[in-house]
Parts: sequence; structure tokens; C-alpha cells
Amino acid sequence: MAVHILVVEDETKVARALSEGLAREGYEVTVARTGEEGYYLLDARSFDLVVLDLMLPGRDGLEILATLRSRDRGIPVLILTARDAVEDRVVGLDAGADDYLVKPFAFPELSARIRALLRRGRAEQSSRLQVADLEVDVAARRVTRGGRILELTAREFELLEYLLRNRGRVVSREMLSRDVWKEAGRATPLDNVIDVHIARLRRKVDEAFDVKLIHTVRGVGFTVKEAAS
Repeated sequence: MAVHILVVEDETKVARALSEGLAREGYEVTVARTGEEGYYLLDARSFDLVVLDLMLPGRDGLEILATLRSRDRGIPVLILTARDAVEDRVVGLDAGADDYLVKPFAFPELSARIRALLRRGRAEQSSRLQVADLEVDVAARRVTRGGRILELTAREFELLEYLLRNRGRVVSREMLSRDVWKEAGRATPLDNVIDVHIARLRRKVDEAFDVKLIHTVRGVGFTVKEAAS
């Protein structure tokens, strides 16, 4: 099955080089030259990955990224930026990008990063998730630990699934607000609501077991792992 990539890039030479290079590697490539066109295509069609420039006429890349993440947290997004400052990279990653490249870049590196994101995307869509003796069957919406069925609310299930799909990463409250609660534009933070749900989930997942799996990283967020650091 062909992999469909959307390239949102307003620089003609860069867009052409990306389109031709990716097509040679067997991808089906669609190019959008403005933020508005990219926004429209993402709304109208399905893509497996997006290569997104941040500095665009019309809607900028961050606005497109925020809208995309409010609807679909799964599609990998590789951002392109001419700015090499750490703050600029952090802004893009915090907005929901999966990776970034600073212009100018070597095409082989871009290609390698795309392959890595596609591999990770496929793994993250697995219908069965596990850490230690905790198992989640996403399709059946069934959670067990040590063979014991755990009764979770719909929100608790979504929260646990998100934590497991991001195993090995620290998940911030901002990420949970954006990707689980779908309220990235909320005027007041959801921190208290998130903390209450985490506490309830932790009781159901960890309270009856010696090995704790849900951990708080003070001042940062939450992570799922077999042992505290």
C-alpha cells in the first residue's frame, strides 16, 4: 500500500526537491504551497505523514499543526524551520510535532527521519499495549493487570491508552489537555481535572500491586514505567 505524504512548503525549490526526492523513494507526494492550501488538504484528504514548514503565507505551520492535533493525534508530523534556536524547536515540539529539521538539511537525513516516524506511527497504532503485567486491548477496550480485569471509565481508558502509547516519554498536562481532553484552546488550564483523573487511574492500576507503573515527574508530567527513577 502506498504511503501518502503531504508536503506544506512555500519555497518553490525546496518543495520541488522534496516532491521529486520522496517520489523517487516510492512515496505518493502532494505539495501545498500555502498554509491555507495545506489546511484545506488536511481537512479534505487522508495522509500518512506531513512535512510542514513553519513559516508559511496565510496560516502558519503552528496554526495548522494545532488544528491537526485537535482532530487527529496519530498522524506523524515533521516540521521544517529556518530557526535553529532551542526555543523555536521547543515551540514546535510542544505544539505536537513529532520531529523537526533545520534548514538547510540533507535529503538523506530527511528521508531517514521520515522512515523512523512511519515505523513509530505503525507501532503506536497497535491494538494491544502492554507494560509489565498491565495489558490493554484497545479494540475490545479491555484492561487487565496480573490477569485481573480493571474497570475503567471511558476517560480513564483514554488516559491510560495515551500514557501507554507514549511509554518511555514524560507526558505533560498540556499534552493531555490537547490530545485526550481536546481542549488546547481552553482559557484556564485543566491541571486539577487531569490530576484527579490520574489519581483515580493510579488507584485502579497500582494500588493493589507492589510494582507501581504510573509515575509523576514533578514539575513536568507523568510517565508509565516498571520502576521509579
